[in-house]
Amino acid sequence: MKPENRAAQITNQYLLFLDRHIEDVVQGRTMAFMEINLIASELAISHKHLIYAVRKEKGNHPSYFYNQKIIARAKELMAYSSLSIAKIAFLLTYDASNFAKFFKKWTGDTPGNFRKKIKKD
Repeated sequence: MKPENRAAQITNQYLLFLDRHIEDVVQGRTMAFMEINLIASELAISHKHLIYAVRKEKGNHPSYFYNQKIIARAKELMAYSSLSIAKIAFLLTYDASNFAKFFKKWTGDTPGNFRKKIKKD
């Protein structure tokens, strides 16, 4: 088996970091989402190198995957918790209005409609 290339290693480290970081934000262990340049610094690489590696491996900018993971966590909270959408927005460091816009941009649906659909199933 061929060893993983450096871009793949960086991408995997980045995605794992995002999972931990988003959970830290939701649990209140961290008060805000880190910017990409700070995440790169935490991974001991340059901002440009992180962008290059993730784009090479996955075809999109690192922020694309950051937003995807935030949306996935929001969907999980809406589906499996009784927290209000406003509380979920707050946990994800958004005010309710901006969260609704962000969520709709990424999913095509409002948080309220998403939750209604999930609860029907």
